[in-house]
Amino acid sequence: MARPVVQHVWLGAQTGILKGVNLVHKNATNFSDLQSLSRDHEVCAMCWADTGEEQIHLACRNGSVKTFDTGSAGFVSERDCTGGEGTFRGVATWGSSLITCVQSGLLKVWEEDPLNQVELEVGRGVHKMRQNPENPQVVATGGKENDLKIWDLQNPLQPVFKAKNVRNDWLDLRVPVWIMDMQFLPQSEKIVTCTAHYQVRVYDQSGKQRRPILETTFDEFPLTSMALTPQHESVVVGNTHGQVAVIDLRRGMVGCCLKGFVGSVTALQCHKSLPLVASCGLDRFMRVHDLRNKRLLHKVYLKSRLNCLLLTSKENWEVEPAVDQHLDAVQGGKGEVQVKEEEEDKDDLWESMEKVSEEKIQKRQASGQTSGNKRKMAKRLC
Repeated sequence: MARPVVQHVWLGAQTGILKGVNLVHKNATNFSDLQSLSRDHEVCAMCWADTGEEQIHLACRNGSVKTFDTGSAGFVSERDCTGGEGTFRGVATWGSSLITCVQSGLLKVWEEDPLNQVELEVGRGVHKMRQNPENPQVVATGGKENDLKIWDLQNPLQPVFKAKNVRNDWLDLRVPVWIMDMQFLPQSEKIVTCTAHYQVRVYDQSGKQRRPILETTFDEFPLTSMALTPQHESVVVGNTHGQVAVIDLRRGMVGCCLKGFVGSVTALQCHKSLPLVASCGLDRFMRVHDLRNKRLLHKVYLKSRLNCLLLTSKENWEVEPAVDQHLDAVQGGKGEVQVKEEEEDKDDLWESMEKVSEEKIQKRQASGQTSGNKRKMAKRLC
């Protein structure tokens, strides 16, 4: 049996397609069942199902969580995780258990035995749930007018940390709260958040202060996603206007900006050991930048609006530092299906437009000058 093609980046689309991109062989593949493809299967969140990165959990809009096996290149199970209102805002694994959180604030730990399931309310308007990689039983939540909370799922009655809003502004007005994403800083009790009010804040759970110990801002547009760099000294943030920056957490300043983005950035993730950051957004491109020289290494066109992504950390990422051409989804072997999606760019409109030649331009310019001379003569006669 032939070994399946390794995918370096996995992406979930609004159309419900799971996409894989191999940056060494420079190809992209769609993994989907054409008969069940619909908007109800939109991929809202993704996570690795195991530490070996053999399987992926996909949380879909219809309330189901699908499990995809990267070895067999196919979906192996689907679980109904409906409950609460709104779409999934996060999915994670804790041992053999599955953790989900929806927009209405219902966080649930799904066990094989329904009697052992844990269910708690984390507050309405949730926009993100993030798991602590070093302590999988700890998760953080936050959203619109729902400030940062950190929960220990073994003792879920009360959050172990609840952030306090900053003091009123210079007009003595309350500062609005809207958490968009967060990241746990390894080997510490600190956590960093980004907000829709373009703020980046650092909190310390070990101290008595519940307000942020560091705060900075980036541009003037809502921040949508955040990723922690391999050195854990900076974070990469992206906003709704396609602007991406690296924020130095030691100084609270913008270190550099990454170029080449168009439209809102929906997901960012840095490689665990290499100085690489992958991103995707509503412009339907997946990009990989080098954090050392800010160079764009790969730019892949994937035909769909993308919601989330996962990077593999166990395969070889040493590739030539050259920008790839726009890659369409290719037809592969077993489990790889070529899909014609609704958002596919159509050239019929451009082909139906009239082609303007230089002769027509000159004729129009001449007719414009003639009409202008006639107006001048009419004014003189008047």
